[in-house]
Amino acid sequence: MALGPAWVQGAAQGSSRLPALGDVISESLSPIDERRLGDTIMAEIRPDPAVMDDPILGAYIQSLWKPLLQAAREEGHLSDELAERFAWETFIIRERSVNAFALPGGYVGVYLGLLNITQQRDEVASVLAHELAHVTQRHIARRIVGDSQSTALTIVGTVLGLIAASRAGSVDLAQAAIMGGQAAGIQAQLNFSRDMEREADRVGFGVMTAAGYRPLGMARMFERMEQAMHLTDSGNYPYLRSHPLTTERIGEARQRASLSEDAQAEPNGRLEHALMVARGRVLMDERVEALQNLVGLDVGSREAGDVDQLAARYTAALAAYKLRQRERGDAAVLAAEKWWPRAASDRAFVRRLFTLLRAEGAWLAGDGPAGLALLDALPEARGDRVSLLLRAQLAAQPGVDLGARAAVLERLQTHQVLNPRDSLAWEASARLWELQGQPLRALRAQAESRAALGDLRGAIDRLRSALRQTRTALGGGDPIEASVIDARLRTLSYERRAHLQALYPRGVPRDVERD
Repeated sequence: MALGPAWVQGAAQGSSRLPALGDVISESLSPIDERRLGDTIMAEIRPDPAVMDDPILGAYIQSLWKPLLQAAREEGHLSDELAERFAWETFIIRERSVNAFALPGGYVGVYLGLLNITQQRDEVASVLAHELAHVTQRHIARRIVGDSQSTALTIVGTVLGLIAASRAGSVDLAQAAIMGGQAAGIQAQLNFSRDMEREADRVGFGVMTAAGYRPLGMARMFERMEQAMHLTDSGNYPYLRSHPLTTERIGEARQRASLSEDAQAEPNGRLEHALMVARGRVLMDERVEALQNLVGLDVGSREAGDVDQLAARYTAALAAYKLRQRERGDAAVLAAEKWWPRAASDRAFVRRLFTLLRAEGAWLAGDGPAGLALLDALPEARGDRVSLLLRAQLAAQPGVDLGARAAVLERLQTHQVLNPRDSLAWEASARLWELQGQPLRALRAQAESRAALGDLRGAIDRLRSALRQTRTALGGGDPIEASVIDARLRTLSYERRAHLQALYPRGVPRDVERD
């Protein structure tokens, strides 16, 4: 959107497809090359603590993202080649900034601060649709092609610098992030033009409405972002206004919505969205003083409706659990039952979400058996990553019998076959393998977890350690496991060399190469 690192902002008004120009772009920066560039950037960004993997919030953002991808294909904006080549992956950044951005290769980042200012899922969907349009219209490639000197390293430096600046709340640090090294050049180079901004608005609007989202969501999102910018920017962040949210863009969004929608229509998914915003509000700032303020929401408000009451109790309960105040958290969950919806489907959803919350509270309190008992009472859908990962965390706690741990490990292994880049799943299995007395498998799982995050050096170090253990073990250890470790070590070593060459196209520095 218009509040982000420069190449991340945007929209356009020209044709929604770019056949002639697209061919030129592909010759200069093919979809394969753009995907490799995006993978290289993400490998540097993922290990940053600000990039979070919360299974519940991640699943929600993904549920908004998938219909947009499908609609983009059906509307002809997403070609079969790009659909196959690009990652089309969303990720969440644990920061208060109102921001979202697209990266080369189909990666889209969303700040929790942006989620926090929304009231409807359609508003978030409009942001995702806008960023999706930047990717499908190849705006990013068009800007990168404009400067043959651009490298992944300069883009990575800008992204990480801006994340650090938003975390520190420092104007000086933000400016340093932009000006440091070659970041100033890449910042100017990747700014989207006003035509691209309008095109992303128009294409994104068409995609989001085709996906079933309310057209008014885009205009309302623009208005909320403009208000947030006025409240938080104070004129100190000029890069936030490289392509400002003008009254013209807001007016065009409202005009489009007026042609296709009753503005008074009740939005879909309001309950789920309110609870996801409540969760993001807690995870956005886990300082003790911030959590203590949120715990006070367990008293609710007399004027609030049922949805707002539920959201307030969810916020208060999660904040209490984070503060290790389990009894107060459980009390907030039980108090929420007074406002559970009457509709069977909504009631089942709320029951599941609050039961998961109580199980999370049990995990934070170190009570694995109680948390597992709560999860056992829930019907589990096939491929339910949320409950599986929470179950794995609970199974690693004291008091859980070996049989329960073994059962969770078996399910994790099945999940990893289908999702080999799930870092949290590998991390959870590493703890369980260690508890099961399998140090080699634990080390390999740790390595896979680091590799999934993009920390190839960390993954290689762990695999080397595991290989040394197989050589010093009595009887040579497990030969099959040793063979697997050796093969993965070779593969990741090759990947790291390729990654460094992408970061340093003019030659990898010796001190970096030795690491």
